[in-house]
Amino acid sequence: MPSQRLPWRDEPYPVLAEKNLTMLALLRLIGLVLVVELIFYFLLTVYIRSTRREALENEWDRRHPEKTGPSPERREFVRRSMIGFSKTLRARLVGLVLVLPVVAIVVIVILVNYN
Repeated sequence: MPSQRLPWRDEPYPVLAEKNLTMLALLRLIGLVLVVELIFYFLLTVYIRSTRREALENEWDRRHPEKTGPSPERREFVRRSMIGFSKTLRARLVGLVLVLPVVAIVVIVILVNYN
């Protein structure tokens, strides 16, 4: 079956369809990578926050040996200490987990396909 030519293009129709499918596959790949990255971002945030919270609780226990264990003062100390930590943590994680892999994929696709 001969390939039909589009009136406004010199290439046959299947070539145009192949280009669209390639771009669609790239967009699908980036979407899937973003979903996986969001899962890792959430898990990494929970893990890093829990380790920091545990370190702060241990610091409280070291500074106040007479008040070890759960107490309102200890919870307030940990809460206040975690406020500043959340701001710096979020910025670092977004850069590392969400942005870098997508940029790497786009650069690799460009280098492989257009050079």
